[in-house]
Amino acid sequence: MSLSAQLGKRALGVATAVLLTAGTLVGTEAFADENPYQRGPEPTADALAADAGPFAVTRAAVPAGHGFGGGTVYYPSDDSQGTFAGIAVAPGYVESQSAVAWLGPRLASHGFVVITIDTNTRFDQPESRGTQLLAALDYLTGSSAAKARVDPARLAVMGHSMGGGGALSAAAKRPGLRAAVPLAPWSTSKDWSRVRVPTLVVGAERDAIASVGAHAEPFYQSLGGEKAYLEMNEADHFVVNSATPTVGTFTVSWLKRFVDDDTRYEKFLCPAPSPSQLISEYRDTCPHS
Repeated sequence: MSLSAQLGKRALGVATAVLLTAGTLVGTEAFADENPYQRGPEPTADALAADAGPFAVTRAAVPAGHGFGGGTVYYPSDDSQGTFAGIAVAPGYVESQSAVAWLGPRLASHGFVVITIDTNTRFDQPESRGTQLLAALDYLTGSSAAKARVDPARLAVMGHSMGGGGALSAAAKRPGLRAAVPLAPWSTSKDWSRVRVPTLVVGAERDAIASVGAHAEPFYQSLGGEKAYLEMNEADHFVVNSATPTVGTFTVSWLKRFVDDDTRYEKFLCPAPSPSQLISEYRDTCPHS
């Protein structure tokens, strides 16, 4: 092959490599532009079941006041990825925030700013707990140590027992929320048809305090919009008070899918999981729009 032919072939190879690289970069940028809220690496089942996600977590104590009884803010230490969605979590009747404390670092390590709260009194009813959850979100976005890290347009609520009833109440009062996750919820109100916020209801098959037949199941059935019902097999009312891989996996996946609009997590929600030693029942509105 002549020298001119060799040079021409080399130039063509370089040009092709440049074009391929440019195409890859454009594709990556286009994907990022499609979902600017995506945070963290590609999710796996093992990563979701682990005790912590990919982000290191910083925490800050919150004194009583601001419309709720104080609490703790947990947020990703990484300040290079822009803002994160905010989540407020309330405990149940006579519980302190310690009952839901595991959710703070667990969710924050997956790329959320989380506030777990104490309620004004341990005897507050679900509607009051819902009001306090909204006050906690307002504090999180307006006054907290992590306010610069929170996207005020991407917020969600969670709660256990009466705190779960409070999460439903908060979602009814503030339809702009991106998600709600009531855990073994309790409420005298059974009709939540006015809630259009995407809602994951977690029930416990052997719950003797908030039986699924009187609480979680009718709550789920009445909901409008996207929804799912996860029932923990042979579990009692307090199954969500400590870290469990199943609750962690579905909670993170639901929040990622609907608060961050991260469709990478869709595969952990749809198709519905089959009953197992851990899950007695799962219902949903798959496929999600």
